[in-house]
Amino acid sequence: MEIISLPKNIGYSSLARFRMELYQKYKSKLHINLDLNRKLVSFQENKKIPIYSWFKYKEGFTARLVNYIFDKLKIENGTLLDPFAGAGAALFAARLRGINSVGIEVLPVGVFSIEAKNRILNNKSTTFIKEIRKILNNDFLKFYTPQLKFKNIPITNGAFPIENERKLLGYLNYCKKIKDNDLKMALLFLGFCVLENISYTRKDGQYLRWDFRSDRKRSENLFNKGTIYSFDDAIKEKLNQIIFDLTSDEEQFDFLKMDKNVQKVKMNIIAGSCLEILPTLKANSVDIVVTSPPYCNRYDYTRTYALELMYLGFTDEQIKKFRQTMLSCTVENKDKVNFLKDLYFKNKNNAGFEKVNSVFDHQKALHEVLNILDKLAFNGKLNNSNISRMVRNYFYEMCFVVFEISRLIRKNGYFVMINDNVQYSGHEVPVDLILSDFASAFDFDVEKIWVLPVGKGNSSQQMGIHGRNELRKCIYIWRKK
Repeated sequence: MEIISLPKNIGYSSLARFRMELYQKYKSKLHINLDLNRKLVSFQENKKIPIYSWFKYKEGFTARLVNYIFDKLKIENGTLLDPFAGAGAALFAARLRGINSVGIEVLPVGVFSIEAKNRILNNKSTTFIKEIRKILNNDFLKFYTPQLKFKNIPITNGAFPIENERKLLGYLNYCKKIKDNDLKMALLFLGFCVLENISYTRKDGQYLRWDFRSDRKRSENLFNKGTIYSFDDAIKEKLNQIIFDLTSDEEQFDFLKMDKNVQKVKMNIIAGSCLEILPTLKANSVDIVVTSPPYCNRYDYTRTYALELMYLGFTDEQIKKFRQTMLSCTVENKDKVNFLKDLYFKNKNNAGFEKVNSVFDHQKALHEVLNILDKLAFNGKLNNSNISRMVRNYFYEMCFVVFEISRLIRKNGYFVMINDNVQYSGHEVPVDLILSDFASAFDFDVEKIWVLPVGKGNSSQQMGIHGRNELRKCIYIWRKK
């Protein structure tokens, strides 16, 4: 591994004084890790891996990355925690290595995906598969009635061709009548996994793009999606993929043939916000944390996964509440200061609340960035005036997350986080260094920060104004003292 010798994207002007000081403090910890690449720390490699490829969760990291972390840190047993579990990459990787795991996830999309995949793995018998095949031979239009409609979510209106929508509604109507809960969840999961394939939409960053054949003629993002699959073809193809994964004799699928010891491993997913749940967990109960929180980049997962949330039956009002409950990473998020104060005072942990506030208030590099963003917003030079508020809320909430995990993790346990640096109006926010400084304040040793050899470029819009800047993509390795 190569040590980074020069800071990236932080000039030597007085505007960057405290960021430069922070860089000097941690520069010996920044190591370019040639084993890492962008495919490894994103969903891309999961497209070919059983379990992980069943549902396309673009914001996840790969199973191979989790195994790489386990191998490098020599993790062979114990309990893993992922407070931002997503679709469960870390949890399933732990399970398949015989390691207990606990995940926390606020978005029902991730919770449902994890629970469904877990049930399918636990019930992968020939009889179970035959029953699913038999059910999928039905014509689900027979179970459709004009009274059946999806709950109104404005951003998903008209998402499906008419026949696909009717068959999907008929399919859901059929599934409601199934009494076997494992079978029902497996069937619902199949429909859940094909929503994008049978729709006019495609996930693209923080929003849905719409095909030119849809009724969204006014959208600026219309494109040609190519094939829009029929409901019957899409769901049968998905079933065949899962069956192949569960029954294949190919060497790459050997890990699915779990022995009895692995099957007994505990894997628990808790639905809700980690800000609320972490304080309720038992101290010194975790050996390793592997996680990737939402990045501080304005992505709104409630919009990206709007089709899936609609499919699961959530209303527009409920989705707006999820948006506010999630870690602040969009310009729409309101601050959670009063919520967190009430939570900690209710739990009689006033001292903990004050300690987190003190660490946050004394992080000079962060407040240097916030002051710059505040001034840019005041002068109308940010494309959204709430960016400064979002960045402030993001780090404030992450400070509580790091504090709580310090309480939960055992002595010498590891906290591993995958995250990206960001920039706004040409000013870099060194997420890796700020969060590592929080960790240092909460009894972690910052052992190293693995930096990907190739970073992330800024947007084309930013590039045109501020030039091309490469931002660090990192994995932080912190160890509890």
